[in-house]
Formats: sequence, structure tokens, C-alpha cells
Amino acid sequence: MKIGFIGGGSMGEAILSGALAKDLVSPKDVFVSEIREDRCKALKAEHGVNAVTDSDFVKTAGLDLLILAVKPQVVTEVMESLKDKVPAKMLIASIVAGLPIKTIEKYFPENPIIRIMPNTPLAVGEGMSAYARNEKASSQAAKGIRDILYACGQAVEVKETLLDAVTGLSGSGPAYGFLMIDALADGGVAAGLPRQTAILLAAQTLLGAAKMVVETGKHPDVLRDLVTSPAGTTIAGVRVMEQQGVRGALIDAVLAATERSKELGK
Repeated sequence: MKIGFIGGGSMGEAILSGALAKDLVSPKDVFVSEIREDRCKALKAEHGVNAVTDSDFVKTAGLDLLILAVKPQVVTEVMESLKDKVPAKMLIASIVAGLPIKTIEKYFPENPIIRIMPNTPLAVGEGMSAYARNEKASSQAAKGIRDILYACGQAVEVKETLLDAVTGLSGSGPAYGFLMIDALADGGVAAGLPRQTAILLAAQTLLGAAKMVVETGKHPDVLRDLVTSPAGTTIAGVRVMEQQGVRGALIDAVLAATERSKELGK
């Protein structure tokens, strides 16, 4: 497989790092277009990939997959510059936030297209991505994308209409997690723990809880009951969280982020 990236930022690098680490692609078969010369040099040095400031390779390198990984405010200009370079039938994947498939199709009407909503933990190999495809993108093409995304965490296929909800939950979700870690650590400090110890305790606790849900497949309520003894410490803490509306606040946060994602996509 030969993969091209338009944009060499942190998310694009996370994806190429995962693909390289899992031997899904060879460094010589990865091409990156990045306008910053210093960034090109860094990508070459770190990963051994081809990194240049132009996008001529899109037309000449025989790519199997082209990934759009630029900022939303420049993507229209980028697609305009690429439309005469992208061969028909080449698979195009986009991780550009708020960019609908129908907009990409205006510039590349003959191409199979997959839209991806990743999140930032991709950078540490624990990303959660969702993707949707247009009618020209086959299930086999989707499998190739899924393999790449699984190299950086996990992935699910959804209808494009659900990608705003994905954005509200897993796209924005790391921020909710960071907030909870910070708040739990503050609680630990208030109880007498050193700050760094409290942060580590909070972060590893949420990491372990999340891993139990993913690996056991059990409902979170079932796992919560396993640590909630009658009249014990955990139920005392859970009771306060319910009284303070933590559950409702998290639900509302996902819904608010989902609505904002819809607004940005218009």
C-alpha cells in the first residue's frame, strides 16, 4: 500500500506512526505534503517517510490512499489545488473536522471517499475513531482504513449522519476525561495527597476502568456494582456524584458538543 498525506500535523503523524508500527506500510511508500519545511525535515528524520512542501506526488506516486489532514479553514483551497492531480478511483479519506462527504465529492466526484472522526489519543495508540463512506467506497476499502485506524486504537463504522454524535462523544470526550482527572486529583490533594501522586492515581484509575469496560464487554453498571459494597466508601462517593448531577452534566455535555458540531458543519 502507498499512502499520501495532505498535512503533516499531529493527527496525520499519529496515523502514519501507527501504520508504520504495525508494518501496514513501508516508510518509502508514505508521502506527506506539508507546507512547513522544518516539519518536513522532522517527519523525514523521525519516520523515514517522503515529506515535501508540494503535492505533486499525488499525481505521480501511484497512491492507493490519500488522506486529507489539514485544518478546516484551508481545506477548500487545498481540495481546489488537488482536484486535477487526484486520479479517478483513488481512495480519499478525510479527517478534517466538519467536512461532509458531499462537499468532498464536489471536488472528487469519481472517487471513493471515507470520512473519519478520530480523537487525540490516536497520538498514544489509544484513539477511538468512527468512519463513514460514500457509495463508491467498497467494504474492502473500508477494511483498509479500519486496519490503519486499529493500528492507532479502535474504530467503528457508522452512518455519516451519526458523525456529529461521534464528535460530541469521542471527539470531544478526551477533554471530559481530562477534566475528570483534574477534578479527582484536586479531591486527592484536598484529602492530603501530593499533587503529582494524585494526578497519577486519578489518571491510571480511569485508564484501568476504561480498559475493564473494553476488554470484559460488561456493562459499566455491572462493573460499578463489583466495587460498590453495601454501606461502603464507594457508594458514599457515588451518592454525592448523583446528588451533584455528574451523570446529567456528562449527558448534556455530549449533546451540547453534538449540536455545536452540527452547526459547524453547515
